[in-house]
This record gives sequence, C-alpha cells and structure tokens, in this order.
Amino acid sequence: MPRPTAAQLAYGSFTVIFSTLAMLLLSQTSSGLGIAVVATAGLALGLLVAMTVPLPRQSAARAPRPVTAAQQAPTPLRAPVAAVASEPVHERAAS
Repeated sequence: MPRPTAAQLAYGSFTVIFSTLAMLLLSQTSSGLGIAVVATAGLALGLLVAMTVPLPRQSAARAPRPVTAAQQAPTPLRAPVAAVASEPVHERAAS
C-alpha cells in the first residue's frame, strides 16, 4: 500500500478541521451524541478528500519492450579447446 503524499495529508487534514467546524457552527448542537456524529462525518469527509487527490504519475513504470529475434535465438556453444601437446610432463622420481 503506497504511503500518502504531503498533498493528501494536507487536503485531508484541512477538510476534517474546516468541515467539522462548519458543521458544528451550522447545526448548533450541544449534545455529546451530536458532536460525535459531526466529528465522525468530518473524519469521513476528510478521508474521502484525501483519497481522491490525484497521485503523482509513476515515471519508472514503462511498458515492456518486445523481445527481438536476436534476443530469442540461443547462443551458439563454443567449440571445445583442443589439448596442447607441446612438451611432455616429467615428474621427479622419488629418491
């Protein structure tokens, strides 16, 4: 899950604060239940705004390039190296 951007955090926070304040002032509620409902509505609205802020585009996500015929062809095996018989190996006799 991607982390929220600074814009998402700022827009969501401002929405929660100002929408809750506006709803409290317009509803003129003084009961605990009314304040809880308004606060919950403000949090839901802030979450909605934060999630709908457009995310920055991913520049690293590119379409994969098609594989060419040269890349699909198997590489030829190398010919084995012939043994070089230049001088025989002499071992010392045990004394």
